[in-house]
Amino acid sequence: MSTSLEKFELTDRFRTPLYSVSEGARYLDVPVSTFDTWAHGYRRQPHGRPPVFGAPLLATLPRASRRGPEVPFVGLAQGLALAAIRRSGVPLQRIRPALVEMGKEFGLEYALASRRLYTDGAEVLFDYALTRGADEGAAHAARELVVVRNGQRVFNDVVASYLRRLDFRNDEYPWLVGLPAYRPGSVVADPTRGFGQPVFATGGARVEDVLSMFRAGEPLDVVSDEYGVPIEDLEDVVRVATRTAA
Repeated sequence: MSTSLEKFELTDRFRTPLYSVSEGARYLDVPVSTFDTWAHGYRRQPHGRPPVFGAPLLATLPRASRRGPEVPFVGLAQGLALAAIRRSGVPLQRIRPALVEMGKEFGLEYALASRRLYTDGAEVLFDYALTRGADEGAAHAARELVVVRNGQRVFNDVVASYLRRLDFRNDEYPWLVGLPAYRPGSVVADPTRGFGQPVFATGGARVEDVLSMFRAGEPLDVVSDEYGVPIEDLEDVVRVATRTAA
């Protein structure tokens, strides 16, 4: 019988494509166009001005088909950090220089998905804001993400609530990503289960399998008993599915 570690190694967090752009956007509750920009970068041509480029911010891999998966698990974790910044109302084009600086400071390829972001990111961004006074836009964006509490520099409440959805266990990079469309702790992406597709944290059933049973006409309490999913988590998933379909 395969151990959890063996399954994890078969579904490599860094080199196995698990998600399409549309799936990544849906799981992180952001527009597809936004996630596509994170994954592939952008080129914009302001009227009468030179073109503006933005480099990709997420890890991607070659696709086997045009609509096939291209984002590995670590890319989804990076996307969660970017979704937190977006939810804070900070324009990404302004914070990009600070994120690049943070990656250099950490010396990590996947800094946005690292434990260092969680433990040291606020300190790095705060220092960036203090030392980049000439670039007022970037400095202001960095300050918007950080607050000082009890003499410590920490992320604001929105960013902190997102980062708490990452489960690092004893590793530098996460093993689980709690998906922000759902109640904290209810639905996760786990590279060792269901090829990284959303599963219930309690019971481990794939969200899509549970929803299929509900859509077939089974009452919520029957579905809950069948899959061992708390009824409140099931109700939350149905709410999100109904909102997405509307």
